Amino acid sequence: MIALPILGVSAADLTVRSAELSTEQMIERTLGAADARISYGDTRGAPIHQSPGGEEAVVVGQFENQSWQEDATDLRRGLRAGTKVLEDSIGFGKLYTAHGVLNAEIRELDSADPMTAGIMTLIEGHFPTRTGEVAATTHFLESSGLSVGSKLSARGLDREYAIVGSYELPDELKAEQVNALPGALLAPLDEALAAGDLPGVEKRTTYLIGASGRFTWTMVKDANARGVLAVSRAVLLDPPADADVPLYQGEVGVSRYGESAAFQAAVLAAVGTVVGLAMLEICLLAGPAFAVGARRSRRQLGLIGANGGDHCHIRAIVLAGGLVIGLAAAVLGIVFGLVLTFALRPLLEEQIGARFASFDIRPLELLGIGLLAVVIGLLAAIAPAVTASRQTVLASLTGRRGVRRSSRVLPVIGVVAVLLGAAIALSDSSILVVGGSALAELGVVALTPALVGLFGRIGRVLPLSPRLALRDAVRNRGRTAPAVAAVLAAVAGTVAVATYAASNDAEQRAAYQAQLPPGAGRVTIGESEGLDVSSMLATVQRLLPVDVRADVDRIAVGTRTDCSMYEARESCGHYEVVVPKANQCPLGMTSTGRPYAATSTQSSGAERRKLSDDWRCKNNTSISVPAPYGVLVGDEKLLTVLGIDDDAAAAALAEGRTVSFDKRNVTMSNTIEIRLVTGVEATEKGEDAPGEIKSLPVHQATGVPDTYGASMIVSPTAAEAAGITTVPIGAYFSTDGMPTAEQRQKLENELDKTGAASYLYIEEGYTSKNSIVLLALTVFAGLITIGAAGIVTGLAQADAEADLKTLAAVGAPPRVRRTLSGFQCGVVAAMGVVLGSAAGVLPAVGLRLTEKRQQTAWYKQALADGREVGDLPYVPIVVPWETLAMLLLVVPVGAALLAASVTRSRGAAHRPRGDLMGT
Repeated sequence: MIALPILGVSAADLTVRSAELSTEQMIERTLGAADARISYGDTRGAPIHQSPGGEEAVVVGQFENQSWQEDATDLRRGLRAGTKVLEDSIGFGKLYTAHGVLNAEIRELDSADPMTAGIMTLIEGHFPTRTGEVAATTHFLESSGLSVGSKLSARGLDREYAIVGSYELPDELKAEQVNALPGALLAPLDEALAAGDLPGVEKRTTYLIGASGRFTWTMVKDANARGVLAVSRAVLLDPPADADVPLYQGEVGVSRYGESAAFQAAVLAAVGTVVGLAMLEICLLAGPAFAVGARRSRRQLGLIGANGGDHCHIRAIVLAGGLVIGLAAAVLGIVFGLVLTFALRPLLEEQIGARFASFDIRPLELLGIGLLAVVIGLLAAIAPAVTASRQTVLASLTGRRGVRRSSRVLPVIGVVAVLLGAAIALSDSSILVVGGSALAELGVVALTPALVGLFGRIGRVLPLSPRLALRDAVRNRGRTAPAVAAVLAAVAGTVAVATYAASNDAEQRAAYQAQLPPGAGRVTIGESEGLDVSSMLATVQRLLPVDVRADVDRIAVGTRTDCSMYEARESCGHYEVVVPKANQCPLGMTSTGRPYAATSTQSSGAERRKLSDDWRCKNNTSISVPAPYGVLVGDEKLLTVLGIDDDAAAAALAEGRTVSFDKRNVTMSNTIEIRLVTGVEATEKGEDAPGEIKSLPVHQATGVPDTYGASMIVSPTAAEAAGITTVPIGAYFSTDGMPTAEQRQKLENELDKTGAASYLYIEEGYTSKNSIVLLALTVFAGLITIGAAGIVTGLAQADAEADLKTLAAVGAPPRVRRTLSGFQCGVVAAMGVVLGSAAGVLPAVGLRLTEKRQQTAWYKQALADGREVGDLPYVPIVVPWETLAMLLLVVPVGAALLAASVTRSRGAAHRPRGDLMGT
């Protein structure tokens, strides 16, 4: 009972510590052996202020007034003479595989250079040393069906590259990436695509710097003045004080919840609750074991008393047994924890998608866990020691337990403890969550004997064997209650972790923005002039399990219809959705509904707080769609694919009207206005460009939960009636089942044969990203629960051995003994699961409420300070009913089957080896 929780705690400690990256290890995975990494980031060369780690950066001054410089020569200007510079470029390209075509990441980095050591881990072969060689990640090789030694080619290139090695990215085990030397793949691919009148490769380049000295914070700020973002080894190892970081100064700074006092308080509350409840769980698990062991040893203790031993001797013997068992449990638990962690390491790494930093053993922490086992052993032996010392010699030798009435005071104390503990755990103080949760759990334990009696009332509706088992459990509450408490403790820990994990997962799921409904997809075509789009879409329907297909067009402006959808020049033109002035957000929005880039400097924090809930200032979506302003041209099938069940909207499209999902776009006359612009000069100054305005009759849809980026759907009839030209851009489709990787690659290959710039996206839905801490706690809490059920099975059988021998003596067949033994353990486990589930929800709810209070307080303060913080934090509380149902089924059934299987088929009543007279 002690070794099993110690195993779980030590294994969890080893897992968390092994997965935790030190600063040096983090630097090795990002910088390798370089002293710094520099880039323009997303600010296009404008002067910036950055955080010491480079995670955040803001433009200094007015963003739109900067002069952009993205020249690599200027980027490296100011470096010391003799500084070694290594280019690291990343882009995406369509690569031919054994199944078809795969859109994969292409990285050009001389990985054989010593300065890159640690960024990539070589698995097989070697890194490329010539322009005709590439290496690939193991996940890419698995997805593509290729291997080391295969040939690789890219769309648009007539050359082949030899795959000479495989590697992995320690922080991205599931990355589909190909590595080549600088200039070997991206540049030729970009040139080939441009020659074929296809969109080129969008390359992002950074530079690894081998400085002839430390790349200091002063050097970082000098680089920021030239618009360069720098991540420095020296700065990461010795970060500057916040007062020396310009980003954190001024009226409008960056709000960082992860580094705030509120976040630290929430973390401390979580850690304290886990540690405190773990200790309580171990005590509750160990107590029944010692109690049953002391009762089984009462004859030996009685013999000691009969031979002159007093109460102190008996207490010392029982306490010494607790000390020895605690030491043995510490050694066994820690040793098996090491073995278990080492065995599960590959599975845990694959689950979180990153390699452990090392197998990190912290001797002091393991020693502390071992000392905890010893202390728990002594504490758990105190009550049995006192009870054993109070028994008379005659009662110990004859095995008589006497008749004890149930305490009437204990249930009252239990009820008070539960209510008081719940009130404390759910109070405003995050520090008291652990204390309140522990008090409430102890209250449930105190209520266990009374609750066992209540459970006995359902026996009248049960069959014979479970009814006898339940009655036996009620009549022998002295042995039933401790066993129930043991299962209660284990299940409470599992339920607490599962509830917290499910709630955290629900929070991340809510933050996830799906591009489409789960399983739905879209294929878009950059330029459709002269292409047989209908044939391409038929290919999609043939190769994928398509259920409903909705063909989609876009609005085209100008004399050319083959322009890119975002291209703006005289012959192409563009369009704008005109937002009525009454619907414009007062916080710096243009008449076309576009926010100014420097909104945060144009309004005070008070103004933003006042208008934070204004419907005109709500950002309805940040999901991109294959058309500007989210304007799609399609029919009612598009509603079906998007999961929009709105009969009125479908009828409006069938009647030739436009359906709007954003009421800011609707005019007082119930129309949508679209300005067709043929010039671009005026719009570059943030002004309204002259152009013809087309009005379309509109139906405003309401109550639509998610439109996946679509602001409106224009029916083809409405576009034609308004004189608006449209061109095909592809189709949205729903599927009968998730397409396989092979199906997608085969489709990409077929689309590639058309020579068009096509893009395929299929929504796979949210994937849980629970942290390694939650994962470790969940795994090991589950193991402890299963183990506790097994151990309680043994304890219950040991304590009920006399009953089984009596059944054997009166001639009961083995099946009866097995059935009764199984139901006895199953009943105990079922009661423990029910009570443990109720007790385990409380600490998780307390922690989530603590996090909600901390995040809400941080949000309000950040908003009051005039910082950009987004929406109000969403901190849900989710009870994992599936987990509770599984525990209620698996634990009792498992305990019953285990007890039935280990009950001996044959048995006879045995007389004790000696008695008082014989002794």
